[in-house]
Amino acid sequence: MKRKITFIAAVAAAAAWAGTSLAETRGVTDDEVVFGTHTAMSGPVAVWGVPSVEGAKMRFDEVNDAGGVHGRMLKLVVEDNEYQVPKAVQAANKLINRDNIFAMLIGLGTPMNNAVLPRQLSANVPNLFPFSSARQMYQPLHKLKFAGGSSYYDQIRAGYKLFAETRGKSKPCVMYQDTDFGREIEEGAKDQAEVMGHSIIAETAHKPTDKDFTAAVTKLREAGCDVVYMGTIVSDTIIPYVTARKMGWDVDFVGSIATYNGFTSGAKGGVTEGYMAMTGFQMAYPDAEDEKVRTWAKSYSDKYGKTPDFPAQLAYILADMTVIALENAGRDLTVELAGLGLRADQGVPRHLWRTGGQLRTREASGLQ
Repeated sequence: MKRKITFIAAVAAAAAWAGTSLAETRGVTDDEVVFGTHTAMSGPVAVWGVPSVEGAKMRFDEVNDAGGVHGRMLKLVVEDNEYQVPKAVQAANKLINRDNIFAMLIGLGTPMNNAVLPRQLSANVPNLFPFSSARQMYQPLHKLKFAGGSSYYDQIRAGYKLFAETRGKSKPCVMYQDTDFGREIEEGAKDQAEVMGHSIIAETAHKPTDKDFTAAVTKLREAGCDVVYMGTIVSDTIIPYVTARKMGWDVDFVGSIATYNGFTSGAKGGVTEGYMAMTGFQMAYPDAEDEKVRTWAKSYSDKYGKTPDFPAQLAYILADMTVIALENAGRDLTVELAGLGLRADQGVPRHLWRTGGQLRTREASGLQ
């Protein structure tokens, strides 16, 4: 059974943590609820990990300053996984066994979540809104899995369909990390190619830490592809794109939401101008027309001394959804997921994900 939980649907399910006695609920005391996250505070994906922690903590701080949720303060324990599987497992073990967390929130990385999830779920610790859009975050169906958006697989299939139908792209290539994350992009592109009667004419795989993509780009160029679908994140998005342009190869490059961040779009010298990313919503900019967006961006800048990037915005939203769930669960908080409903207008900060800002590079919207 396929279950793809969107922002609203995920909150609706997660909002019903009620049923058994408080004494049986791990991570919950009379005055505190403890959440944990394993994320990249250093390493090649720290540009996602650091701002995401800041965004989540910003929302929790706001709630705590206002008295908490049902009299309880919200605590987020952060462990650095450096975007490495062994370190993620080590970090998760600490969070589960020593910190006794109530739930894991915004854990980063597809391979990392996949490695952590079996032990986490067996310990009855919910996985809330991981920073991974892999299908494994909601498949197979499990009462403790809650994803926060569309999958990489669906994003790249939507992008493939869009570019085939509107730009006539029929000779696709795929460049991807040789990880669970990258292979999901590869699979999505291949499945959509089959649906449309196409074939992937060339593909390359690489390690997340690779820095030289000359051979890979040369291979794809010589294959004659007219679009490259990217199973990449940050540096392995920027470097191949710049390499292609230096070679004089002006083919379209299209990635998933994993490439949608200010670090990629704002690369020095505008070297990523023209790169395109599939995303479910747009970044919140400090100069946005919506006053609420400007106010939020200023609050973030005042708190952290920098302009908010997309990961911070997304984490703030997901933390706010968690707060809504806690509010609806009531004082007798448990990990019993019963399915209380929650309407979209009951607190989700939609101004942070329905705003009109534009990524500095060109942008392709997803298909429903």
